[in-house]
Amino acid sequence: MSAPEMQNPAPRANAGNRADRKSRTRTLHSTKPASLASPSSGLPMRGPIGFAEINRAALAAFPAVLARILPGGKRVGAEIVALNPRRADRRLGSFKINRYNGRWADFATGDKGGDPVSLVAYIADISQVEAARLLARMLGLETGGHRNG
Repeated sequence: MSAPEMQNPAPRANAGNRADRKSRTRTLHSTKPASLASPSSGLPMRGPIGFAEINRAALAAFPAVLARILPGGKRVGAEIVALNPRRADRRLGSFKINRYNGRWADFATGDKGGDPVSLVAYIADISQVEAARLLARMLGLETGGHRNG
């Protein structure tokens, strides 16, 4: 490509509106692991989120959930030890998830959480609400209605 073709297009006139901020947010989060991508992940949803219900369902299927979001993790006693996808982790050891209660921690960075929703939010670098919806879709649960449009 020549230099003019490589330049970014001129900024759009509506660069500050809400819709544009949302599209930039989706672009920023496009680096999440492919295992967390979902065909309907761009659909906005509304309605109450049953975090406790989603966490219970995720824990009931936690080995499968962990295998999907952290492929290559190893079972060590009550924990899964995996490479942290959020950093350049080379060896297993510092990123651990309890297989029974969902508590997790990266002992190299101090990041930690207490349930499957917080784990998905951390790994995918998204909000807890987005993580709950993503996890619910992964598990086939309803999380609220879709908005039209």
